[in-house]
Amino acid sequence: VQLQASGGGLVQAGGSLTLSCAASGRTFSSYCMGWFRQAPGKEREFVAAISRRGALTYYADSVKGRFTISRDNAKNTVYLQVNSLKPEDTAVYFCAAGRFEGDTQAGRYDYWGQGTQVTVSS
Repeated sequence: VQLQASGGGLVQAGGSLTLSCAASGRTFSSYCMGWFRQAPGKEREFVAAISRRGALTYYADSVKGRFTISRDNAKNTVYLQVNSLKPEDTAVYFCAAGRFEGDTQAGRYDYWGQGTQVTVSS
């Protein structure tokens, strides 16, 4: 599976973005998908995850109520709607495909996209 993330940008605090991650191949629906982020000088951290059919979603406490993960298996795409952005949300956001539902551990994901930069100004 090859993943291509897009949709990042520069926004003011309180703004919104929709991140997309397009997957190649016909096996997208067999993978659980996750979003992670990494700020300069910090470790990559879990943001959100979604089950294979999209019925179950999981979020880091820091983004609950502000971010929404979804997927469209017909389009081989997973999304992350990010609302009420804060300066501390500034990071490179990565999508990942893995085998374990709700997995928060980056090391257990099998495939990664290249990342998309989100910068939130105060």
